[in-house]
Amino acid sequence: MPESGRAMNTWVGLEVGGVAYALHIQHVREIIRPLPMQVLPHASQTVIGVIDHRGDVVPILDLRVRFGTPTRTDLTHTRWVIANVRDRLFGLVVDRVTEVFSLNQADARPVPDLGTGGEQRGITAAYSYGGRLVFTLDIERVTHTGSEPLQLLALGTEGA
Repeated sequence: MPESGRAMNTWVGLEVGGVAYALHIQHVREIIRPLPMQVLPHASQTVIGVIDHRGDVVPILDLRVRFGTPTRTDLTHTRWVIANVRDRLFGLVVDRVTEVFSLNQADARPVPDLGTGGEQRGITAAYSYGGRLVFTLDIERVTHTGSEPLQLLALGTEGA
């Protein structure tokens, strides 16, 4: 803990639809440029496909779709954040990755009820950082679809 006695957490900053979000760094395995992917029929609307990345079959979730944000035509800064969620990998499509930074837990502000979309976004808290609001994300809620967590990684790994 820092000298002030406040608990600090390290986050990776992301932007989706002009809104600043952050994922806890412990969940971020790597950040990559988009790769060719395989589209799966009948997948959840947020799952735009899967990739073979370093020997793992990784579902790719588009956070713009997940958050109900309009699609973009300029994909220059688009990145995929490869995230580890309970020993499963997911790729999260974001408009851009900004920086790695630390936040004091004591500075967290509660997020107001945002209606039905709040659960889909998985926002846990709001912080003021760099002159703007940054919303921290619960990666398990972000990668959850329907009544069960997304279970695509069994594809290509069982029965092989």
